[in-house]
Amino acid sequence: MTASAGPIDDRGRMAANRRLWDERVAVHQRSAYYDLEGFRGGASTLRSIELEELGDVSGRSLLHLQCHFGMDTLSLARMGARVTGVDFSEPAIELAGSLAAELGLEARFLCSNIYELTRVLHEQFDVVFTSYGVLCWLPSVAEWARVVARFLRPGGTFVIVDGHPLAGCVEEVDGRLEIAYPLLGGDALELQATGTYADPTIELPSRVNYQWSWPVSAIVSSLIDAGLRVERLRELPLDTWQRLPSMTRDGDGWWRLPADPIPLTVACRAVKPL
Repeated sequence: MTASAGPIDDRGRMAANRRLWDERVAVHQRSAYYDLEGFRGGASTLRSIELEELGDVSGRSLLHLQCHFGMDTLSLARMGARVTGVDFSEPAIELAGSLAAELGLEARFLCSNIYELTRVLHEQFDVVFTSYGVLCWLPSVAEWARVVARFLRPGGTFVIVDGHPLAGCVEEVDGRLEIAYPLLGGDALELQATGTYADPTIELPSRVNYQWSWPVSAIVSSLIDAGLRVERLRELPLDTWQRLPSMTRDGDGWWRLPADPIPLTVACRAVKPL
């Protein structure tokens, strides 16, 4: 992973990322990680952390940002929420729409870059939600927070559950954790991806993609600057996948490092004042 260089701008970087995610849809659809057949059988993809932060969503309008192919969105629909899912990958949104139709779930899905969402969506929602592997793909966390605030009605709730930025900056070398990438950078990091967290056994064509590291302070400050009031922030030693070799799965299905030395997930709930 290296700091990006050359003439490519953030629009070009996001286009490269979109191509990566377009190609991942078919692989993720077949993977045991997403367990689409279990979902078709009624299983929910929502985990305990986000369920606790979201609370009762029945009857509430809910906007799910960066929804991939909509399994969490449709799980929320099963809980009674009136859902709108948004993602920048057209294949992902097409699959989400077909799943909703197949399962008879009422849901709206829109294909849009998050920063351009105001061009296609104009209402406000009781809840805005986003989770797991979202902020690292965004070149501006300040603009992201303004988008969140724009779509949240006064009195509404915003919830994010994401990989902790520190977890994305470490590697494991001979059983020791080492800082490998900058946490406080802000510059895009250029990667060559040949696989996916959803199925490490599959080798995909090598694709350039770009990621950003946003410290927790930047996330919280951006939400505050956008006019939201942060109610709760949690840093947890849990992950949804085996990020590092020494991680093991606990009885609740979470992946953890021995002795829980660093946070792996961050959860934040904020409200838009009346």
